[in-house]
Amino acid sequence: MQTTGTRPRRIPLRRALLAVLLAAALLTLPACGNSDDDSSGSTATASATSTAQQQKLAKTRFVANAGAAAGAAYQWIVKPYRAGKFKKGADGRTFTLIKAGLAGTFAYNRLKAASDNAKGDPTLSKYMAPVTASIATLKDLPSKLRKGDGSAAGSFDDVINQVKDAGKSAGADVTEKVPSLSSIGG
Repeated sequence: MQTTGTRPRRIPLRRALLAVLLAAALLTLPACGNSDDDSSGSTATASATSTAQQQKLAKTRFVANAGAAAGAAYQWIVKPYRAGKFKKGADGRTFTLIKAGLAGTFAYNRLKAASDNAKGDPTLSKYMAPVTASIATLKDLPSKLRKGDGSAAGSFDDVINQVKDAGKSAGADVTEKVPSLSSIGG
């Protein structure tokens, strides 16, 4: 029996399973997007904490949520877009678009939470007021990313920069913290 040296190309089981799981997550994440667990904890204990402490917690939560949104948007939306990975024919385009859609949903959710956190600090609230409308415009962009519309990447980048500037103006510097792919998927 002779072999010609060529083997049929197989897709690794892990990669196929990951694609199926990510597709399932894309279908279930929009239903889970209205959770306010991270942004409403400090109001229940208002009598036990001082106003200054509440404001500090609001800034801390704002920085954490905005940093996670900025990291996810940069790592899985802006950076691949600049590298041309959203273009037709790009190597790994489908998987990149799935990750971008997940990251977009995650970033939108965290930006909404950061906006809610900003309401707990008067200075931060003042600087975030104009940005809140921009965050609302991101609502439909994750689905556009999943469909391959690369222009949505620029919108995410612009809003993230507005949030960073608002935080910096209020004395709450936002640094990008890239969450793991598993944490944005569920």
